[in-house]
Amino acid sequence: DPARSERMSWWSRLTGGKSESEAKPAARVDYLSEALALERQGDYDAALTSYRLALRDRPNDQRVLQNMAIALSRAGQLDEAIRCYRRALELDPSLSGAHYGLAFLHLRRGEHEAAATHLDGFLARPPQGADAERYVRHARAALEGLQHGTLTASPGDAPGDAPGDAPAGELRDPTPSARAADFAGGGAAGSPGAHAPGPRG
Repeated sequence: DPARSERMSWWSRLTGGKSESEAKPAARVDYLSEALALERQGDYDAALTSYRLALRDRPNDQRVLQNMAIALSRAGQLDEAIRCYRRALELDPSLSGAHYGLAFLHLRRGEHEAAATHLDGFLARPPQGADAERYVRHARAALEGLQHGTLTASPGDAPGDAPGDAPAGELRDPTPSARAADFAGGGAAGSPGAHAPGPRG
């Protein structure tokens, strides 16, 4: 009946939409995308809250773990960053971004043997892609410096990256895009090449 339909439409507009029984379920919040956006704005505290919520929903998501490790590194929470990278490597020991991030965090702490182990892990399956070569060069130079006792540069990351950042192709995108996946040398975001400014591990 058109009159009834018109009355229902009017009531729906008046009450702001359909009744609860007719309403569609709320869309699930994409906490990873939210965290990445907050991190780009420099709001690391809020970003870390969103990463933790993402991790609550997906405790074994390597992308969340690696991106969270990068944010923790940038926020100066290095022990927590190391824990996130290690958890990611427990899930997949071949993640080059996590190896890269751990290597430079260990270098910062003067833990040269552990750093060398993770540089070897990174170089065993280096990321692919246009941006990857500078991280590969940086890792090779750091490893050679450790092996020959000639490491003179500050044990930071590749130019422009925060300590512990993993290869750029690795972590940053929440989807398996080139940036997020190619660096992984595999393809899926969160593999040894996810996203971040520089190696996202």
